[in-house]
Amino acid sequence: MLLENKTAVIYGAGAIGGAVARAFAREGANVFLASRTRATVDVLADQIAAEGGAVEAAHVDASDERAVEDHLDRVNARTGGIDILFDAIGMDDIQGTLILEMPLEDLMQPVVKALRTQFLTARAAARHMVGRGSGAIMSITVAPTPVPYHGGFGVACSAIEGLWRSLAAELGPSGVRLVILRSAGSPDAPGVQETFERHAAAGGTTPEQFLGEASSGTLLRRLPTLAEVADAATIMASDRASAMTGAFANVTCGFWVDV
Repeated sequence: MLLENKTAVIYGAGAIGGAVARAFAREGANVFLASRTRATVDVLADQIAAEGGAVEAAHVDASDERAVEDHLDRVNARTGGIDILFDAIGMDDIQGTLILEMPLEDLMQPVVKALRTQFLTARAAARHMVGRGSGAIMSITVAPTPVPYHGGFGVACSAIEGLWRSLAAELGPSGVRLVILRSAGSPDAPGVQETFERHAAAGGTTPEQFLGEASSGTLLRRLPTLAEVADAATIMASDRASAMTGAFANVTCGFWVDV
């Protein structure tokens, strides 16, 4: 198994966080889930445990500096070390409106939340990893190809990628890797379905037409499923990707083409 005996902490128990947590557990990781919504994270933990995975859940607000540090301190003390951090924290982004028509607060909301939560969780995890000389810190962003009606979401993703580049440069000598998955949105994720509906309404089409157009523009003529993104995350988190840091894994089905 790719992640046998690894300790993996996942912040955010939504669709992508849940898919990644299940994939990590199937590959042998001890999974520690954290979310600001206790009911959601408990349901996910029960599902993973029912599948035979090793999992624990905790209620943690990722925007609370002390709460994040206390949580990772506890995980580190319990397990003897944190091997993987995966951030799947929601940004509370507002999409479906042109930037020219957005209030400043709506544009800034996902940018501020993303930078705060991702910085706090990555920094706290890295402080535990550097002493051991290893670790993988991961997040997920949108493909860098710009599209209308994204509001502050694409801006927030760019900010996260900039933070990850800086962390990769600083933490590389300590053996800690920074990797980001770039996705084009998974149609089987409820949140993505809702976003597609907003984009379709803004563009005067139906959700089905919007999905068809988005899919036809990729090299594989489809968008990535949650399971495919989670499988890519598993590989990137494993020792099989030990030479990869400051890296962006393209999981877009060819929506974005590396150059």
